[in-house]
Amino acid sequence: MSFFEEKNPEMDRYLETHASSEPEVLKKLRRETYQKTTQPHMISGYQQGRLLTIISQMMQPKNILEIGTFTGYATLCLTAGLAKDGKITTLDVNEDLAYIPRKYFAESEYSNQINFKIQDAKEFLRETDEIFDLVFIDADKENYAEYFRLIKPKTKSGSVVMFDNVLWYGKVLEENPKQKSTQIIKELNDLIAKDDDFENLILPLRDGVNFLRRK
Repeated sequence: MSFFEEKNPEMDRYLETHASSEPEVLKKLRRETYQKTTQPHMISGYQQGRLLTIISQMMQPKNILEIGTFTGYATLCLTAGLAKDGKITTLDVNEDLAYIPRKYFAESEYSNQINFKIQDAKEFLRETDEIFDLVFIDADKENYAEYFRLIKPKTKSGSVVMFDNVLWYGKVLEENPKQKSTQIIKELNDLIAKDDDFENLILPLRDGVNFLRRK
């Protein structure tokens, strides 16, 4: 859930009505996510989806990695800018929900460019020798710092990496957090800020996106 959606819904509606319209397939997917899942708030929001689409369209990436498919909303947003010979690999471990993204991926014009895998992301990153142009991480917050360490060698100059939920509903302001996920997210943000190989900015969009570019 976004900050404005919770604290100032009028501003949230203003932001949505002044953004590009949501494609019909994404409207259908968002509706089904709210109808059929127990935690629909996990879906990438409409505004965040527009950000992912625009970044992908600007970059025209050949190789995208997504960690955390959920129902596939962000995946479809990211495919919008894929190079003609590009692909996106999207990873999740929830087989029970996999029927939803598979359904919408099959309907997509980019269906042949989507590689949906039910696999642990750490395992995948340790095994692959691929280099990624664009990476989006939105799963398993307690492994965020480890994902950053594993992803770094899989990037090159100009690669963009995005971590979602890095403000963690404001919990990152806690000095001595007891929740492990909060501790790890704070660790991640510190690691990124101190890493001279990246330039970054935390965007206060929804629950915060740490936006990185490899120098």
